[in-house]
Amino acid sequence: MKKIIIISAVILLVGVGAYFFIKNSSQTPSQVTETPPIITTGTVTQQPKTETATTTKKVEQVPGEAVIGKSVEGRDIKAYTYGTGKTKLLFVGGIHGGYEWNTVLLAYQLSDYLKANPKVVPANVQVTVIPVLNPDGLNITVGSPDRFVATAVPSAEGATVAGRFNSSNVDLNRNFDCSWQASGVWQKKPVSGGSKAFSEPESLAMKNYIEENKPSAAVVWFSAAGGIFASSCEKGILPDTIRIMDTYAAASGYPKYDSFDFYETSGDMVNWFAKSNVPAVSVILTDHKNVEWSKNLKGVEALLKSYSK
Repeated sequence: MKKIIIISAVILLVGVGAYFFIKNSSQTPSQVTETPPIITTGTVTQQPKTETATTTKKVEQVPGEAVIGKSVEGRDIKAYTYGTGKTKLLFVGGIHGGYEWNTVLLAYQLSDYLKANPKVVPANVQVTVIPVLNPDGLNITVGSPDRFVATAVPSAEGATVAGRFNSSNVDLNRNFDCSWQASGVWQKKPVSGGSKAFSEPESLAMKNYIEENKPSAAVVWFSAAGGIFASSCEKGILPDTIRIMDTYAAASGYPKYDSFDFYETSGDMVNWFAKSNVPAVSVILTDHKNVEWSKNLKGVEALLKSYSK
């Protein structure tokens, strides 16, 4: 009896094997495909990287809205570009987030103005506006990482200070590779410059943007001192930086200065622009509340005109 059961089992196995052999043999090579396994980590499902997926390509800035990077907390850092010319001008606000919220509103106002008045941008020029480089810091102060209304700003004295830093408590304007130090200074207070230059995703996003797009000139808004300050790092002031400063100052009425000497600014972004051969100035608004739109619009338009030649 046991022999009969064993023999029957063997016959059954042989039959099943023969069936699958015949079934698979009937497929052509093009029909037999090998699907890569799906790698699951926690709740995130990822497909294995292929050769093409790891290839990086340089993306030229084109008109419209683009995300140039992410903050520590994963918020988008957005850029708005107008015009298609080869001469690229860059305007940046909000590196100090909610502490300098008026620079964010100024940058958004410029962006809206250029969108509504496209003919303001000369044919040979392209303008990019990055309204807020520190969206986490802005969100701390006004409850929004991008557009907001001035009434959202807390009125209590000192309530905006926490918004100066990113979510790692780093002062982004001490995190760039120009005289970088791990411990920087803001006024008379020590601030973190990060674990190394470009340790923060926000400053790294700006580094990548500059290296990929190579602007012809850059204007960065801060507050509050009331003036235009030239950039320099190691090699002195670039000739075109003087041109930008003189042009913007003459049109806007802001006083101009060859350097910012109120206190040491290690790891400064605008000075790193100079190190990267990008002529740049810091336009520091007079206070922390007003965008000084009329003055800055005159400065921007004068700059656009000077680069249209």
